[in-house]
Amino acid sequence: MTASMNRRALLSLAGVAGIGLAVAACSSGSDDAGKKSGSKGSAGGETTSSPSAKPVAKSLTPAQVPLVGGVTVTVAGTGLAAVKGVTVGGVAARDVTATASKVTFTAPHQAMYTAGDAAVALFTESIEPSPSANQSSDGNGSAANDGQTGATQDAATATPTPTAAPVPDASTAVATSSMAYAALTDVDRQLEYAMAHWKDYNLSEYGTMNPIGGDCANYVSQTLIARGWEQRSDWYNRAAGAEHSATWTYCPTMDPWLETNAAEFGLTRRSSDERDKVKVGDIVFYDWNANGSPDHTTIVSEVFTESDGTIRIKSASHNQDGPYRDLDEMITVQHPGGSAWFHTFDA
Repeated sequence: MTASMNRRALLSLAGVAGIGLAVAACSSGSDDAGKKSGSKGSAGGETTSSPSAKPVAKSLTPAQVPLVGGVTVTVAGTGLAAVKGVTVGGVAARDVTATASKVTFTAPHQAMYTAGDAAVALFTESIEPSPSANQSSDGNGSAANDGQTGATQDAATATPTPTAAPVPDASTAVATSSMAYAALTDVDRQLEYAMAHWKDYNLSEYGTMNPIGGDCANYVSQTLIARGWEQRSDWYNRAAGAEHSATWTYCPTMDPWLETNAAEFGLTRRSSDERDKVKVGDIVFYDWNANGSPDHTTIVSEVFTESDGTIRIKSASHNQDGPYRDLDEMITVQHPGGSAWFHTFDA
């Protein structure tokens, strides 16, 4: 009986020990699982709570671009995938694409076609480009009449084209870099001159024709010299305007002269519905009274395509004096019923 009880005790103790071993095994597994679970939770927590890599712009190519823009620029760096918008010198860029290691965009033209450094700012929000805002200045005897006799258009042009849409300040950018604008091409030099003298007339070299009807053709001719043209016997301005040809200073003479010499000058005459062929630096003529004779001329300073595909033509001119005058505004608001056509450069 004692032996029997001893066996039962031993079996009982073995059972207890077995349970204890089983519990110990469960505890160990639970602990390991807890550690693994905790490790996963910790790792998951690190993944969700750790901030994304801060965007860093390390290099930019090309470092120098033409004043007219239009070239593809690449910013290389890290953490750039979230970039959706870019400004250059405060002007929104188009065609922005981004990966973790680079951002590419199309450089806009320099705001006033002036050489120098420009800040490149990267943003995580998209920035919609907008056309350049016009300014107005008639401080050189320009009567703001655009070659129109009789009543001037002062009332219609008192308020210039609305200000361009605001862009975020570069100080709020997630990353920044810089590049340089330079006058690298003939068109660059033409527009650089046009913007330098749209309100500050180059009187010492070319004078002003405002006292004899208007300075618009004189101004356009000057920009062509800056583009690389040379004065000739049938097109000239000498002695600060004291001597000049009608082809240089008078729209009704200049327009047919350009057409007659189009092959030599590399020009093509185009109608107003051929805006998709117009480029910065091209020449515009306007007829205000539908008599077939031009009353005004300007130089194209911007070709802006709206999101719906509408092409807006902006141009620089004298009388009126302005850097970004809107063609449609000119022929509908300022001169209702007016028409326009172009002489575009073939290259």
